[in-house]
Amino acid sequence: MLEQVLQPFTLFLLAVLAVYTVLLIILLRRLSPAEKVAKPFIIPPPRSLEDEQTEQTIQRFKDKADEAMRLNQTFRKFVPKQFVDHFAKHGSSSLELGRADEDELAILFCDIRGFTGLSELMSPQELMNFLNSYFLRMNDPIHQNGGFIDKFIGDAIMALFDRPNGENRDKAQDAIRAALDLRYAISIYNQHRSNSKYPPINIGIGIHFGPVIIGTVGSDDRMDTTVIGDSVNIAYRLEALAPFYQSDIVVSAKALEVAEAEQHFNYRILDWVRVKGRKSPIEIYEIIDHMPTSVQRQKLANADLIAKGITSRTLQQWPQALDYFHQALVINPDDNLVVHHIKQCELLQKSVLPPNWDGALIL
Repeated sequence: MLEQVLQPFTLFLLAVLAVYTVLLIILLRRLSPAEKVAKPFIIPPPRSLEDEQTEQTIQRFKDKADEAMRLNQTFRKFVPKQFVDHFAKHGSSSLELGRADEDELAILFCDIRGFTGLSELMSPQELMNFLNSYFLRMNDPIHQNGGFIDKFIGDAIMALFDRPNGENRDKAQDAIRAALDLRYAISIYNQHRSNSKYPPINIGIGIHFGPVIIGTVGSDDRMDTTVIGDSVNIAYRLEALAPFYQSDIVVSAKALEVAEAEQHFNYRILDWVRVKGRKSPIEIYEIIDHMPTSVQRQKLANADLIAKGITSRTLQQWPQALDYFHQALVINPDDNLVVHHIKQCELLQKSVLPPNWDGALIL
């Protein structure tokens, strides 16, 4: 009797349980993973005033560093780094006004022949464009040979060769090699000018080696680095003699001696002269390595006769000097240097010379 009463109730409970199970499964499937596990929402902490000030300070230092780098790069364009290195070599870490050191180095001057007449044919802007184009090509031969440009003086360039860890021989050789490379550079430049229907240009170069004073001059608000001394004057005067002797590269005997040039370069004597601003005369030579081989042979063929003629002229042995020069002219009839010496001997022979005359020409 009891079993008949419980059986319908049991079936009812089983049915309710089955319905609940089905509903639970459906509900769980509808729930997404993100809904099952909720991610906590994190509120970032507020930035403090100290943090913002620190970031501003770092940015300000960075901007100052960038500005200092730009100023340093600009400064080096006006004051060669080699000047700073030179003073550092002598124990100075700054470029203060009045700083002076004495050293031996090679000085090179280079300028454009006939520049005044050339500039008169150009407008101001054309002239500046031309000079910058020219200087751009002259820069590398100097720097590639261990030198640096000290000054641009109109169309002229003053370059110094002071190899920091080198000997005097290295400095003098650097200057001569730079002069040869300048001649090659001007030859290539003239090819480009010809392609643009511009006339060619020519340059004269003077080189000397000797002691100089390197320092800073000026005032409190305007300072410049400079090199002064007798050696600078000689190099400048030698460059001025290049067109007179129709030579490309004029070098002092001192520069050749220091460079041990006999082992490295081809050259011949030009004259025994007294340059302006100097009492003692000097021997001057021309470097000819950049010339065609045939021209070098001709110049070297009569070099010994020219040297003997100059010695005889110094001793006022006029017939002997003229004989040497005429022999040299036979070897190379187109040699303007020999023609110059013959004219000078004929002129001096007729002149009244002082008792202490040393044979040097005053040019």
